[in-house]
Formats: sequence, structure tokens, C-alpha cells
Amino acid sequence: MSTDESVHVEVAYAEADRQFLRALTLQVPATVADAVRASSIESDLAIDIASLSVGIWSKTTTLEHILVDGDRVEIYRPLKIDPKEARRKRARTRKSPA
Repeated sequence: MSTDESVHVEVAYAEADRQFLRALTLQVPATVADAVRASSIESDLAIDIASLSVGIWSKTTTLEHILVDGDRVEIYRPLKIDPKEARRKRARTRKSPA
């Protein structure tokens, strides 16, 4: 590969009240960590990527993963409640007598 090659990716992050999506062009080889750093998400949203999980198109990966053209780097925040417990709570609420 020549050093003139580049990869086009997106970095995405979402919370209930704010979203982040940034398109980037990086020199190859580029890693997930390179994309996160280039996106400026940590400073823009004041988050610490070291404490969060990352993935590409809904599949978890590592910060060292090499990106290919078209990848969408997703940053996953921790769940506030286990999805199974949330379903149980909703079911209990619906079964409660009115």
C-alpha cells in the first residue's frame, strides 16, 4: 500500500439527549483509536473513551482494530439498567391493578 491511500470512516456516539457523528478521512493504516482521536469526541463531549466499549457496525472490537473504507466506529456507553430487568419492570407495571 502506498502512503497516499486513505480510509473514509465515521465515528458515532449517542446518549438520550445528545448525539455525535463525524465523518473522517484517515491515512492507512488507521486504527479505531486513530479515528477516535481524530474525531475529537473526547474533548467535544467530555467523555473518557478508555472506560467505554467500541465497535464497528454493532460488533464489538478493540481500539487496535485496523479500519477499512466505510467502517462506522461506534462508541458504546454502559447501560443504566439491564435490558432484562427493564422488561421485567415494564411487565410488572402493566400487570398492576388499576
